[in-house]
Amino acid sequence: MAEAVFTTARLRAERLGPDDADLLFTVYSDPEAMRFVGDGKPITREACARWITITLENYTRRGYGMWALRRPDNGALVGCCGITHPSDQIAPETKYCLLCEHWGQGYATEALSGMVANATSTLGLPNLLATVDPAHTTSHRVLEKAGFKRGRTVIEDDGLPTLFYYYGDPAVQDDRHPAP
Repeated sequence: MAEAVFTTARLRAERLGPDDADLLFTVYSDPEAMRFVGDGKPITREACARWITITLENYTRRGYGMWALRRPDNGALVGCCGITHPSDQIAPETKYCLLCEHWGQGYATEALSGMVANATSTLGLPNLLATVDPAHTTSHRVLEKAGFKRGRTVIEDDGLPTLFYYYGDPAVQDDRHPAP
């Protein structure tokens, strides 16, 4: 069993290992699950392998990265979550994605709340960022339940809007898009 990063009532977040590209692919290859993530398209196995390499580097460099979410009672994969620094941004950003079969059961809120508790108490990260598609109202509710405050919407280089949420000090900004 992989090292536990944090646990909640129904979830266990575990470190990913060098052979977990297939695990990531299971979560991030589903077109429905990826509809509101990035460009809305599933990612490839090769991208998952690169993501594992980056995650292992982040564990060494920062002490955190992406984690598998499993049910502790039976080990079933629920999804993935983590704290990352996309494009090496300064602000730590939370990420989560669940397998569709686990949607609507409160797992996203539980995972995000567990990440926030771990980030603030164990990792020393009192300020967190989250980005979401403005049309993904379910994620808005999850973020707000976990204590995030709605921020501004930014139009990215690809022309798509991104809504920012902040946990902790509202003065914390995404350094990729400084406030005007």
